[in-house]
Amino acid sequence: MAKVTDLVKRLLVGRALRSGQLHEQLLPKRVALPVFASDALSSVAYAPQEILVILSLAGVSFYSYSPWVAVAVVIVMLTVVASYRQNVHAYPSGGGDYEVATTNLGKNAGLTVASALLVDYVLTVAVSVANGVDYVGATIPFVAQHKPAVAIVIVVLLTVVNLRGIRESGVAFAVPTYAFMLAVLGLIAWGGFRLLLLGDELHAPSAGFTVRPEQTNLTAFAAAFLVLRAFSSGCAALTGVEAISNGVPAFRKPKSKNAATTLLMMGLVAITMFGGIIALGLASGVRVAEPSVVAEDLLRPDGTPVGPGYYQQPIISQVADAVFGGGSLPFVVISAVTALILFLAANTAFNGFPVLGSILAQDRYLPRQLHTRGDRLAFSNGIIILAAGACLLLWGFDADVSRLLNLYIVGVFVSFTLSQTGMVIHWTRHLKTETDPKVRHQMHRSRVINFFGGVMTGLVLIVVLLTKFMVGAWIVVIAMPILFVMMKGIRRHYDNVAAELEITEDYEPAMLPARNHAIVLVSKIHKPTMRALAYARATRPSSLEAITVGVEGEEARQLQEEWERRGIPVPLKMLDSPYREITQPILDYVKTLRRRSPRDVVTVFIPEYVVGHWWEHLLHNQSALRLKARLLFKPGVMVTSVPWQLHSSDRLKGRPEPYAPGAVRRPWHQTVKDEQIKTR
Repeated sequence: MAKVTDLVKRLLVGRALRSGQLHEQLLPKRVALPVFASDALSSVAYAPQEILVILSLAGVSFYSYSPWVAVAVVIVMLTVVASYRQNVHAYPSGGGDYEVATTNLGKNAGLTVASALLVDYVLTVAVSVANGVDYVGATIPFVAQHKPAVAIVIVVLLTVVNLRGIRESGVAFAVPTYAFMLAVLGLIAWGGFRLLLLGDELHAPSAGFTVRPEQTNLTAFAAAFLVLRAFSSGCAALTGVEAISNGVPAFRKPKSKNAATTLLMMGLVAITMFGGIIALGLASGVRVAEPSVVAEDLLRPDGTPVGPGYYQQPIISQVADAVFGGGSLPFVVISAVTALILFLAANTAFNGFPVLGSILAQDRYLPRQLHTRGDRLAFSNGIIILAAGACLLLWGFDADVSRLLNLYIVGVFVSFTLSQTGMVIHWTRHLKTETDPKVRHQMHRSRVINFFGGVMTGLVLIVVLLTKFMVGAWIVVIAMPILFVMMKGIRRHYDNVAAELEITEDYEPAMLPARNHAIVLVSKIHKPTMRALAYARATRPSSLEAITVGVEGEEARQLQEEWERRGIPVPLKMLDSPYREITQPILDYVKTLRRRSPRDVVTVFIPEYVVGHWWEHLLHNQSALRLKARLLFKPGVMVTSVPWQLHSSDRLKGRPEPYAPGAVRRPWHQTVKDEQIKTR
């Protein structure tokens, strides 16, 4: 069974890599861009549309606000990109926002950032995959009918690819990510050329439609609130920007410079795509409504609702239709690569979450297993936990993008705000000791950038909480403190254990036990029992006895007779068990020995079978497992397992094992004689 499992693992994950090959997994900029930027770049597939959807609640007339909303989003994005370029230079170790907040604002602020990012990474996977499934489900009915199942399968596939290592996953995702970038930039360039130079008119499939407003005669306050809500939805375009600052260790040297360059490239491409799509959407007359009411609120030119049979194409599809024509090869290519990039956007989280989890585990805020690299030098445990969390969200929310988006971006703007605030303190602290005028000028400039970034992201966070709290963001607001408290509890546990185990200056080594009383558990006289007896005698205990529990009177009597007949030189003690219990009589006997001589150590030798098939574990050793689990909590009691390998566990066929058929065995009396000679 182990061989089959190992074969499957190697087929899926690949051969194990040596620790010295870690440098081979480091990424050049051309591979790092698709690895860390797929989330931010893919947001242009839904962030511009979300702005128009929210504004459509007040009717098409409110589309006139969309350019200003888009400009505000672009300003925030430029600010965040510029701010994080300062981060990667100042903190290249990969801690990102967590390290910045912890160093400059304290441990509690760092844990707040960590809890926010962990939640947001899980949501990134869920939202991206669910959105991609929606896109594919519009053309493949089977996918639409089984959205949660298909989404979970996609997450599993992404997990397998990432378990193969960061470099392999980057190479696998590079082609579709670059294809998406080229396709969308080509769409924007050709659409702009037709509009500005050729003077053509572009018409989206929904250009002649109107949107029935759900709210009319809005007050100034209500209108402003609606615009702010559209702005907060458009800020989904900023998700993933922080991933590069968390992944600096994955870059080739010079790490900070390469990470900052990649971050700038990502920001410029994302801003161009975001602005171009929303501009072409408005120029071509795109009309969109909320998915839940599109059948009633989206009206045809004659004023009738489009009805339930209407499929509302995403904004990129509508723009591609207007620029290239529906059904054309460029239209098909753009639709295909957009659907694919939405799935691959989750890869940003698959690279950010495990690294952050590793850092938190190293700081003892998460289980230490998250700091361990797997066979392919990836943080496999973090990858698996992220996938499990995303699958639970997809299953619990039925892979509904509208519901998942309401939970989104709260965590990322919490981390943005605290990180930029911490960077302001960082530069202020260094300015107190720096004397070089050139360096001081650079620090002043960086502090201004980070200060502006902190103010902007703080305002966005307030807007997001106000506009999305009642429609789902409250779940994240509750989840973050729960994670915070859990991580504090884990750290407290590790600290308590370390303090308990630490050897202090006044520590006096424990005195040697007065005696070692050895007990060998016996169920019947067979080869495992004889091996356990021989091994126990070889340890030279102060006293040695065999213990058996007399459940059935006849079997107990026969065991006693055979013991005496074989002349085994170890006394056998029979424990009574009127209620046919095996574990409790042994525990009671061990307690009696400990009470009688508290300074004595009691060593319990348990013969166990070693089997080769998983189902054989269900048939053997159950009593031994229960007994060991109870004895481990008894002070002064040592438990020793003495294995006996059955044939099914023998990986070296034909090679006789000690005490196995075909092996040369020494008679019992000869073994005893040899031991007496050694003693002399």
